[in-house]
Amino acid sequence: MLLERKTALITGAAKGIGKGIALELARQGCDVAVNDYLDAAGAEGTASEIRELGRRAMVVLANVGLSVEVDRMFRDVLESFHRLDILVNNAGIQTWKSLLDLEESDWDRVLATNLKGCYLCTQRAGRHMKEKGGGRIINLGSGCNKVAFPNLVDYTASRGGVEMFTKSAAVELGPYQITVNCVAPGAIETERTKNEAGDYAGTWARLTPLGRVGTPLDVGRVVAFLASDAGAFVTGQTIWVDGGLYSKPAWPY
Repeated sequence: MLLERKTALITGAAKGIGKGIALELARQGCDVAVNDYLDAAGAEGTASEIRELGRRAMVVLANVGLSVEVDRMFRDVLESFHRLDILVNNAGIQTWKSLLDLEESDWDRVLATNLKGCYLCTQRAGRHMKEKGGGRIINLGSGCNKVAFPNLVDYTASRGGVEMFTKSAAVELGPYQITVNCVAPGAIETERTKNEAGDYAGTWARLTPLGRVGTPLDVGRVVAFLASDAGAFVTGQTIWVDGGLYSKPAWPY
């Protein structure tokens, strides 16, 4: 197992990609703190599945966009696990609106969760990991790190910010043996994305060079690699888990 005797905190892990990451880290030997904000039942479900794999799990509900709640979350996690080896900043929300219709409150809510939450959690984890001699931080990006997503201007701005935040954090935290990387999924079939199209898998598989959509497990395996000793000399990078989707430019003929 790649992560035996390690501990991890994964934000937004009640379902979807976050849950897939949490379960894969547990399969690799990790004890996991499962964060979510509103979906307590989903977070408990993820934790239950982790325990069935023979690993310790705890649920910590917190809004990652609020510093007071992030501080409480880290206190609870460290009280239970005593140390934190891995942080996965996965929590993210979207607003499906055009730029001209987007409300200021939508922008503030998305940026607070996706970008400010990444900053707050990375800062708190970084302080702890510095004292403990190192650690791994993995931030979740998106295809909109590379291309513009229509009607998702706030989400696109936040994920682009996460990528550059990752690079800057990697430079600053490197001397403390803390690696910081970004994992950018392509079309991943989850509970949420299935609702985006009548045939989500078929729609995106036709555009993806590998001929299929991804799964949360595909993302989880890459996160586990970056969190392990095998990824010890990888930092400041964006790793695409997209089946080649965003490597294929629009071609007119």
